[in-house]
Order: sequence, then structure tokens, then C-alpha cells
Amino acid sequence: MIIFIQKLLRMKLHICAFLVLLAMGACDSGNKNEDALITIHTAFGDMKAILYEETPIHKQNFIRLAKSGKYDSTEWHRVIEDFMIQGGDVFAKEEKQEPMDDRLPAEFIEGLYHTKGALAAARQPDDRNPKKMSSSVQFYIVDGKVFSEEELTIDQFKLNENLGKLLSEERFADLREKYLEINQTGDVDSLQRFIFSLRELVESEYSVDLKRDFAPDRLEKYMTVGGAYHLDGNYTIFGRVVEGLDVIDKIAAVETGAGYKPVEPIYLTMEVEMVPKSTITQKYGYEYPPVE
Repeated sequence: MIIFIQKLLRMKLHICAFLVLLAMGACDSGNKNEDALITIHTAFGDMKAILYEETPIHKQNFIRLAKSGKYDSTEWHRVIEDFMIQGGDVFAKEEKQEPMDDRLPAEFIEGLYHTKGALAAARQPDDRNPKKMSSSVQFYIVDGKVFSEEELTIDQFKLNENLGKLLSEERFADLREKYLEINQTGDVDSLQRFIFSLRELVESEYSVDLKRDFAPDRLEKYMTVGGAYHLDGNYTIFGRVVEGLDVIDKIAAVETGAGYKPVEPIYLTMEVEMVPKSTITQKYGYEYPPVE
């Protein structure tokens, strides 16, 4: 009888252990109806960000780093007003060089734009990184600016190139004088309006088409929300700031020195909170892609 009871107790212990392992496995796999909401703490306030399902490699990598505390006490080390704020250099905090073989493959998704608040992966230039692979740790958040329709739909490089030829011709001396007059005032907006006003003349004189194709939804976003359109298709966007956009402006406006590094260090820490996906959709407007 005693032996039977001992066997029964051992069996119960095995069953309990098995149940514990099952519970641990369930925790590890996570709740498929929940997703990560990232809070980025700074001295200028907090930002909350969501991460896109469409970029799973970057998403899981970012969550892993944020949960582990790797990003805590890193700096916003490159800050450019009306452009972006860059941070997350974990290796600089550890006084190491970022390993080249740690880079992530690009995940370019059509329809994801560098509008204000976009969260994207930093990377090395094309000459050293032709596949546009992402840094495994460094990221940036777009500050950007609001653009006019002309700025977005006119090929400004081609316009300026041909405008230089036009203004060098003696028959357009009056336009050259006006250009120089506006340029001397330092009024950049007035100068740009004057340049755009010469578009049709440049097109007719040199038989060039200065139109730049811009998808309607993309055009609308950059004319209202603003951002940095020239980065589209070159860097992986994997999330966006959904609260605290004013914090981006505050950080972007600080005094900087060499390499656009803030004169006074600005540190960050992160928290990861799991919330229902339905809450993220309802509160922040992100529609999850359908499960195949």
C-alpha cells in the first residue's frame, strides 16, 4: 500500500511538472491577440510606438532589444531639425564597434512612408552596403517638414540643372538679376517660389519634362503630415510613433555640435507593454494584415 501511494505521488509530481512546462511554453509563445506597445522615455517626455507586422525581422529584433534593456541609457546621438532624430547605438554604450555580420536584411514595404513619426532602421551608405541592410540596433524617428505640391511633383535637381544654363544666357539677363536680388535677401521660400515659376520656361527652352510622379496618397501625406519623402524605398520603416510627436520636435530642436550630436547628452530608456491588438487598431488606427 505504501509503495502504491509513493508511485501515485510521483505520478502527480510528473503531471504537475508537465503542466508547469506547458504553462511556460504558452507564456513564451505569447498571446496572438496581443501586440507590443513601446514607450520611449526621454527627458523631454515620452513617446509611444507601434511596430508593423509587415516587417517581422525588424519588429522582433526591436522588441528583443527593448525588453532586454539594451536600449536603456543609450543616446540620441544624431539630431537634425526638420529631418530626424537617431539613437539606439547599443555598441557605443558598450564601447564596441557594431559587427558587420549583425546587420538585418532590408524589409521594404510599399505604402509605408517616411511621414512624421515613422520609426525606421539606420544603415551604412550604399557604397559599403549595396543591399541596403539595416543596422541591428540603430534606429531613427522622422521629424521632417510639410512640403508644397511643387516641391513634391517637380524634379528639383533637373530643374536647377537646367535653370543654371538658362540664367547664364544673356537673353535672360533680367531673370538672372531678379534671381540674384531675391537670393541676396536670404528669403529661401521666396527664392524657391521664383524658381518654380520658371518651370514652364525651362521645359520649353530645353525640351525637358520636369514632372515627378507621386502617388496621390503619398502626396497627400507629405503635404499634410509631412516627413522626409526622399528616404522612401531606401531605408526599412518598421513602426511609427503614435503618441508624443511633440517630443520629436523638442529633441530635434536642441543645440548640436560636430556630426549633429547634441551638445548636452539626451538619454533614452524603453518599456514594452503587451496590449490587445483590437486596442491598437481602435486607438491608433493600425490595421493588422489578414492572417493567411
